[in-house]
Amino acid sequence: MEKYTREDILRMAEEEDVEFIRLQFTDMFGTMKNIAIPFSKLEKAMNNECVIDASSMEGFYRNEEEDMYLYPDLDTFTILPWRPQQGKVARFICDVYKADGTPYTESPRWILKETVKKAAEKGYSFQVNPECEFFLFHTDDNGMPTTLTHEQAGYMDLSPVDLGENARRDIVLTLEDMGYEVESSHHEISPGQHEIDFSMSDVMETADKVMTFKVAVRTVAKRHGLHATFMPKPREEVNGSGMHINMALYKDGKNVFEDREDSLGLSCEAYAFIAGILKHIKGMTAIFNPLVNSYKRLVPGFEAPSDITWSSRQRTALVKVNLGQTGEKTIELRSPDPSANPYLVFALCLAAGIDGMEKGMEAPPELKKSIRSMSEEEKEEQGIQSLPENLSDALQEMEKDTWMRQALGETFFGHYKKAKKKEWKSYMKQVSEWELAQYLYQI
Repeated sequence: MEKYTREDILRMAEEEDVEFIRLQFTDMFGTMKNIAIPFSKLEKAMNNECVIDASSMEGFYRNEEEDMYLYPDLDTFTILPWRPQQGKVARFICDVYKADGTPYTESPRWILKETVKKAAEKGYSFQVNPECEFFLFHTDDNGMPTTLTHEQAGYMDLSPVDLGENARRDIVLTLEDMGYEVESSHHEISPGQHEIDFSMSDVMETADKVMTFKVAVRTVAKRHGLHATFMPKPREEVNGSGMHINMALYKDGKNVFEDREDSLGLSCEAYAFIAGILKHIKGMTAIFNPLVNSYKRLVPGFEAPSDITWSSRQRTALVKVNLGQTGEKTIELRSPDPSANPYLVFALCLAAGIDGMEKGMEAPPELKKSIRSMSEEEKEEQGIQSLPENLSDALQEMEKDTWMRQALGETFFGHYKKAKKKEWKSYMKQVSEWELAQYLYQI
């Protein structure tokens, strides 16, 4: 990420003929919001004087009489390549502050910043590489999204079978125009499904990139007459979309997870980091898989993990130990999906791993065989537990794990739980087509 001064930004904006600046921020559910200001108000924005009324926005809880202020992160200044080339549009990603100059502690970006700060005080830096999957579907005659795709391409297929290749290529080129380092892209297992992977980099920078990535994907897809969705399971008969998180922890410039004397090349800290994630995974699932629909992806029989296991060899495990892009050991968590808020996902991964290290937690035995070949009796004998089966169960697990309140903050925890319980109750009022087909005639 570039380091910019106010003078740098004013000069670039003038030289590049920037006319509008978007001040972007993220609500608790991972939805990006923004206000747009003209170039003439750029200095006002950089003085942290731009006000928003968050009282009408879902995902913000506050005193309705209190103004909220946007504090632009100058290093996130970027010209949006999909906007006009004359009268360009740039953006900042902003932190949200209260009128008294204190941070809005329910901001997901602030939660991640605080988690990173606490880790840094212990000497740790955290890098991540998310694998972001999404579907490209056709739109109808009115431009509304469908779940239709004409292609039947599979894993890593190419053109002409992969009909989304041109759109995916343009997405990658757009991201590179914005300075993003894309590691690779390919067609995924399901028809119409794609994946774009970033290079391993600083966790804060990567969280910002994921938010911008989603906007870029949907914008470029629309130009190709397609609708891009990060919904975890838009079609019942195929694999859903995940957001696997590859993680590396460093101290004094060294990968904390590595120990060449160990049979798997893992350090004691690595085993404890894995143990911390497995210890808290049930409670974290309400954040990692935040939608009612998320749990349709986590059912057995598809690629997504549904059991709490780790392995260095079985790709069906929840946590997988890998060789990273530079040959270093990385830990991959495979349950999060792309509807999740990346700031919260990364914050919890880091906090849970460090909790495991500080408490000297021990990882359970490694999964040596495919979980798909194991019976329920075998799983029970080996003490293998499963992830929550639905959003309601996940919220109950979140409530049971008192550590979650500490990791997210009591206020955020309470508001998030309340909002998601409301979502679950709304879902439970619905009568699905499956229920009608199953019961209406027979009962």
